[in-house]
Amino acid sequence: MADAASPTIAVAAIAEEALSAADLDRRLRGAREPFVVRGLAGDWPLVAAGREGPAAAARYLSARARDRKFTVSIGQPGGGERLFYDSAMGLNFRVAQGPLGPILDGIVANADKPDAPAVYLGSVDMAAYFDGLAEANRVPLGERAPLESIWIGGRTRVAAHNDVPDNLAVCAVGRRRFTLFPPDQFANLYLGPLEHTPAGRPVSMVDFRAPDFAAHPRFRDALRHARAVELEPGDALFIPSLWWHHVEALAPFNVLVNYWWRDAPAFLGKPEDALNHAILAIRDLPADDRATWRTLFDHYVFDNDGVAEHLPEEARGVLAPLTPETAGQIRAFLLRSLSR
Repeated sequence: MADAASPTIAVAAIAEEALSAADLDRRLRGAREPFVVRGLAGDWPLVAAGREGPAAAARYLSARARDRKFTVSIGQPGGGERLFYDSAMGLNFRVAQGPLGPILDGIVANADKPDAPAVYLGSVDMAAYFDGLAEANRVPLGERAPLESIWIGGRTRVAAHNDVPDNLAVCAVGRRRFTLFPPDQFANLYLGPLEHTPAGRPVSMVDFRAPDFAAHPRFRDALRHARAVELEPGDALFIPSLWWHHVEALAPFNVLVNYWWRDAPAFLGKPEDALNHAILAIRDLPADDRATWRTLFDHYVFDNDGVAEHLPEEARGVLAPLTPETAGQIRAFLLRSLSR
């Protein structure tokens, strides 16, 4: 399969598996590689509405939307499909709010206009913003309690980024092309700022449609590890935790439903918070001090087997496997220290 970004470089296809909805829970346990299940959600009412056309899909969604304002990202007229930074590293889109019906009507009305702005509703909580939508269009995920989100828009491109939770993405309406990279390819993707991002996660600065290999030479190495797939309505893609994914919505009207979950206790902190704290506290120290702290992190965090065996069990505190109580102690300590 040739990647749209670089026709000269072959990109491997993501593995496809023939699974029923009943088999999915078992297959997801411990899964660390992406895979595709064709037609997993083919019987959804939302998929059926989309097969009738964009207007029917928009009516189906609008009829179930709650009476509240939806947040929508709107690009510049004629500004293309890419929701990204502008030349000054501001954002090339604005954020507005309004009822869902008129927003969707606008997407449908502008679908065939070449200068129409990119319009995108991202990560909308289905339970909070719709009545009955999640219940009628759901993939069974066993005992997992995922966040169920919906993504709606016209033709858009979202830069490569990653997410901490595992992710099952279901194409409900339109078509989506995903290009995935393993977690260790982050340096070859030339990430942008950590604190100023289009949607909360750092993104690749490479334009996949027109990569500048002079500015981003290591992107050629990333493409050698890339995997890609195009999803049709009803198809599902499993994206493991921390895998980078570039997402293109290819049809005039596109809807994706995704499920996020973590196979980790809810009381654990967010790893990205630890990264930001380490930048604040360690990165700009003298080199010798950083080397010492690297050793301490290895000892207490990454290679921590047996670090507290010399202590009585009742005295090990946070050096023992965390519990909700000891996790709360760390959180309270951090809150006090960061507020000084």
